[in-house]
Formats: sequence, C-alpha cells, structure tokens
Amino acid sequence: MSKKDKRLAASIKLMTGSRPFNLSLYKLALTPSSLGEETSQGFRISNERLEFLGDAILGAVIAEYLFLKFPYRDEGFLTETRSKLVNRETLNSTGIKIGLRKALDLEIGDRNFTANKSLFGDMLEAFLGAIYLDKGYHFTKKFILQRILLHFDVESMISTTTNYKSKIIEWSQKENKEVEYVVLRVNGNQRFKEFIVALMVEGGEVAQGKGSTKKKAEQEASKNACETLNIAT
Repeated sequence: MSKKDKRLAASIKLMTGSRPFNLSLYKLALTPSSLGEETSQGFRISNERLEFLGDAILGAVIAEYLFLKFPYRDEGFLTETRSKLVNRETLNSTGIKIGLRKALDLEIGDRNFTANKSLFGDMLEAFLGAIYLDKGYHFTKKFILQRILLHFDVESMISTTTNYKSKIIEWSQKENKEVEYVVLRVNGNQRFKEFIVALMVEGGEVAQGKGSTKKKAEQEASKNACETLNIAT
C-alpha cells in the first residue's frame, strides 16, 4: 500500500471507526463522474452506482429510525420527515462535517474537476454504498445512526417541516378554487435538471418554483403561493 493509500485508509478509519477491508471501494466512492475514467466499452467509472446503493440504504435506515421513534405518527408525517432529513442540503453539509472534503483532497490531490453543488451529499451516499459492500448492512446502519444522525437536528427539522403543497390543496378546497401545477421548462441535461413550475389558480399564474425534481419545484411554488395568498403555514 502506498503512502497516499495509507493516509486515505487512516482518514476512512477516523470517519467510520474501522479500517477499510477493500480500499478500492472507498476510492471509487470519492470519484465523481467528472473525474471518472472511461473504459474501452464506453462505461465511465465513477461513484454513481455506489451513490444509488447508498441512497437506498440511507433511506431504509432513516425510515426504520423514524418508524420506531414516532410510533403514533402517520405515514404522511414519516415520509415528509424522512425527505427533510435526507435532502441534498442536509447531506451535503453532513458529508463535509464527517470529513469527506479531506478524504477527497487526499484522493485526487490538485486535479481539477467540475463539481456540482451537491458534490458532498452525493459522495456521502456513495460512501455509504462503499461501507455497505465493505462491512455489511449492520455496520452501515450503526454508522448512520451513530455518526450521521448526530449531525441532524431532528427535532428542529420536524418543527419546521411544512408540506406547502398540502396547504395549497386545503386552501383550494376551502375556497372552491381550481389549482394546477404547470411545468414551464426544464433546464440542464439528463443528469443535472432544474424544473421550473408555475402554480395556477383559476387559470392565472400565482407563483413559480424551481427544483432538481418536479416535486421539489412544486413545493417551492406552493411555498411562494402561500406567501402571495397569505395562507397560514
């Protein structure tokens, strides 16, 4: 093992509490698509597949955590709270806090690459995928509960969680108004999309919202509409 790999392994041990068995998995987790090398078959080697795996594991662990923590809350509350906990902004800041920025610097050195704004959130999910393949589900679950959740202010997130779209729907039913969400345009490419959505009331535009998914754009449009229409949230 080279000195560089030894430093990376020590950094991973500091983050996870255990020395990695298969360092190549973590090196892959620290490889964003813009730094990935392309194989002769045209496949780009990057952390995207690990990100997919880690996202699923994180979602499952958080879902179980919330299910047990709030035994009397309904499915809507659990779904909304989970979405709040694992959103890109939260994951991005958490990835930086646990040391992924330092690990990335150790791995890539001074190589330049194009980073998206959710780089460390995506990398955190890929890192979880690497831990799962290297250490198994129970170790990964323990890591999430003991080393990831401590960076989440769960109670604060719950108190500020508002489903603005639900507020708009409730208002429209009460006021007997017809509400429609219209996608105005989609910016970006297949991997990095930005949806622009308009909230229409009785055929007239009241507010717009944007987001990386249609659902997020609708939520932002709903939030802006609540302010415009003076709907209490």
